[in-house]
Amino acid sequence: MNAWLEAHFSMLAIILSVVFLVLAIVFLALWITAAGRRRVQYFARVDAERDALDLEVSLKEQLGKLRIVRELNQVAIHSLSTILSQANGAQYASATDAGAAVRASAAIAESARATLIDLRRIMTVAGGPDEPVPEALPDITSELFDVMRDAGLEIVTLEHGEPFELQDGPQLAVFRIVQEALSNALKYGGPGTRVSVTSTWTEEGLQVVIDDDGVRAEARRQGLDPDKVAQRRTYTFQDDLDALTEVVVGPGMTEMRERASLYRGILNASMLPGVGFSVSAVFPAIRYDNGIHGVNLREAQR
Repeated sequence: MNAWLEAHFSMLAIILSVVFLVLAIVFLALWITAAGRRRVQYFARVDAERDALDLEVSLKEQLGKLRIVRELNQVAIHSLSTILSQANGAQYASATDAGAAVRASAAIAESARATLIDLRRIMTVAGGPDEPVPEALPDITSELFDVMRDAGLEIVTLEHGEPFELQDGPQLAVFRIVQEALSNALKYGGPGTRVSVTSTWTEEGLQVVIDDDGVRAEARRQGLDPDKVAQRRTYTFQDDLDALTEVVVGPGMTEMRERASLYRGILNASMLPGVGFSVSAVFPAIRYDNGIHGVNLREAQR
C-alpha cells in the first residue's frame, strides 16, 4: 500500500512538474511575444513622432518662407505706389507740353499701375483679399524694444559708426532678425534675461549683434549666483568647439538666415557656454543693396 502511494505521488509530482514546465514555456512565449509587440509599437511610435516633428519643422519653414514672400511683396507695393504718384505728378505738370515727356510719364504710370495690380493679385493669393497694405515699414528703433521690455527682457542698445537710412527691404530684414532674436531670448532665457543689441555702421555696411544671458538668467531666477554656478561647472574643450562650429538649426534660424542672404548678408548664431546665446547679422553692402546679388544701387543712382 505504501509502495503504491509512493508511486502514485511520484507520478503526480512528475505530471505537475510537466504541467508547470509547459505553463512556464507558454508564459515565456507569451511574454516574449508581448515584449516584441511592445518593441515594435515603441519604434513605430518613435517613427511617427519623428515624422510628425519633421512635418512640423517643414511646415514652419514653409510658413516662414511664405511670410518673407508676402512682406517683400508689401515692400514692392509700397515702392510702386510711390512711383505711380510721382509719374502721375509728372504727367499733370507737363500737360501743356505734348512732347515726349508727357508720353513717357503716361507710359510709366500705366506700367506701374499694371504692375501694382499684378502684385496685389499675388498678395490676395498669399495672404487673403482683406490683408491690409502697411503705410509704413517697421524699423529697429520702433516700439519693438519697449514691447520686449514689457514682456520681461532687460535690453541695452549700443550703436557705433555713422548710421544711414536703409531702404524698405533691407530695413524690414534687419527688423525681423532682431525681432526673432529677442523672441528667442525671451522664450529660452525667460523673464529677466539681459540682452544687448549692438549696431555697428560702416560706410556701406551694417552689423547687428544680439547677445543674451539666458543661462545666467535661469540661475538668477533660482536664487543662485551665476558667477558661482559658472565656477562650479567644468567646461571642456568640446564645449568651446561646439560653440564655435555647431550650426544652430530650426525654423526661426532658417528664416533669419534667408532674410540675411536676401541682401548678401551672413547670419551666425551660437551658444555662449555658461552665458546664453548670440546672434550676429553682417551686411557688408546693405546701403545700396536692393536684394539682387551683384547689383549695387549706387551705380544706378549716378
